[in-house]
Amino acid sequence: MVGDLSPTDFLHIVQHTPLVSIDLVLLDPAGRVLVGLRKNNPARNWWFVPGGRIRKDEAMKDACRRISERELGITLEKADGEMLGAYDHFYPDNALQQPGVTTHYVCLAFRFRLQNAQMNAIKPDNQHGSFRWLATDQLLADPNVHLNTKRYFA
Repeated sequence: MVGDLSPTDFLHIVQHTPLVSIDLVLLDPAGRVLVGLRKNNPARNWWFVPGGRIRKDEAMKDACRRISERELGITLEKADGEMLGAYDHFYPDNALQQPGVTTHYVCLAFRFRLQNAQMNAIKPDNQHGSFRWLATDQLLADPNVHLNTKRYFA
């Protein structure tokens, strides 16, 4: 299963429609940004902000809570974030590694300013090998940070 879909159903959707997702742009008190080293396609082996797709019939507030709990181990409420905008993310591959199938996400990016207690509670999940905090200038200069993450700071 891919979330709440069979791999066949998910691949059909990826092949024919854009996916809608939420990206979590997290800042520590010093203004550094949290990025995780992705273990899965698309964007495998790139540093990227945490995020995930919104499921059918799932409100954005519920998706934000679910994604933050699953990917970070902390609960973020959409109402506490600031929407940065909607961004197109295009990838030449897909989560199921099916040849010839590209991925298009419409990402709704939300910025959250975290407190030390929240930062200390963050732990990597099965999608991230590790996390690190980068100053914006470091993030923009790092060739291993994905362009789609850098666009949030351009």
